[in-house]
Amino acid sequence: MSDLVYQIALTLVPNIGDVHARALVNIYGDAQSVFKAKKKELENIDGIGTVRAGSLKSFTDFTSCEAEIKFIEQYKITPLFITGKDYPQRLLNCYDSPLLLYYRGTADLNTSRIISIVGTRNHSEYGKAACEKLVEELQSENVLIVSGLAYGIDTIAHKAALKNNLPTVGVLAHGLDRIYPPQNKNLAKQMVEQGGLLTEFLKNTNPDKQNFPKRNRIVAGMCDALVVIESSKKGGSLITAELANGYNKDVFAIPGKTTDIKSEGCNYLIKNNKASLISGRDDLLEIMNWKPPTKPAHKKQRELFLEFTAHEKIVVDILQQQESIQIDQLYFKSGLSSSAMAAALLMLEMNGIVDSLPGKVYKISE
Repeated sequence: MSDLVYQIALTLVPNIGDVHARALVNIYGDAQSVFKAKKKELENIDGIGTVRAGSLKSFTDFTSCEAEIKFIEQYKITPLFITGKDYPQRLLNCYDSPLLLYYRGTADLNTSRIISIVGTRNHSEYGKAACEKLVEELQSENVLIVSGLAYGIDTIAHKAALKNNLPTVGVLAHGLDRIYPPQNKNLAKQMVEQGGLLTEFLKNTNPDKQNFPKRNRIVAGMCDALVVIESSKKGGSLITAELANGYNKDVFAIPGKTTDIKSEGCNYLIKNNKASLISGRDDLLEIMNWKPPTKPAHKKQRELFLEFTAHEKIVVDILQQQESIQIDQLYFKSGLSSSAMAAALLMLEMNGIVDSLPGKVYKISE
């Protein structure tokens, strides 16, 4: 059987979720080796135990996996396993990242700037105008726009991206054999050509209520910045914002009238320091440190008499190759664990070698 059969199978084993599956793949290297491990060995792994080991060893439904592969091949879907280079690398910093994703599209999911836009399904004209204006202003900024292909702000964000020749990816709460809402079928076709559709769900999966929070964690986890445009205080967009904060993403909100229920959620996020207030592109670019330098950058020849550790040298070498870099890209390029990266950056900052900028951006000190 192919590696993909085992990868799909690992997502289907009862009692094994994304967190445990990822831990097992980290230990054994690939999905096939997880299935071939001895039961006693699996039982002794922290967090696995007798029940999960038993579920793994008793799994036999590989026929469903083969059927899924036929569907994948028929519709030219790209499977993205968590250890693959094309897997959205920003998601690797999320503890509950999906083990396997299914993708149809042309956009680079690891491009240098990704902005997720979320908001209410029942938007006002103010919300629509604010969303369209922001996306239009981002036209020249080389960003990928991500949203959830839902009614309302999601749909407006996707359409505005297409109109302004920006790639846009919709994250789905169902399989790639359907589109929800069905009114967005034509929009989804355009997005496959100028962006893409992404999901963790197999074919024949309906857009059931419990799938939307799982969808939202991908929207929150695969971006650099999350922008909330109109949301009630109990809206799904606020859940996505909370997830993004938990993943250490930069969260932004466009404010509205204090009397407007559609802006209640955005105003709440701003008031409670869970989001930065922005009115448009310039605010976003400034906080994310994405604005070009106002004067020609000039790199000093440094007298680096300090002796770097192996991890510090990796970080310095990467930073010397570019003006500045966002933390997710630094993780991706370095291959270091979060603890190793944190220790290296701390020492480099203390020694005046590296500067920390807003938006979790780092650069060599001038």
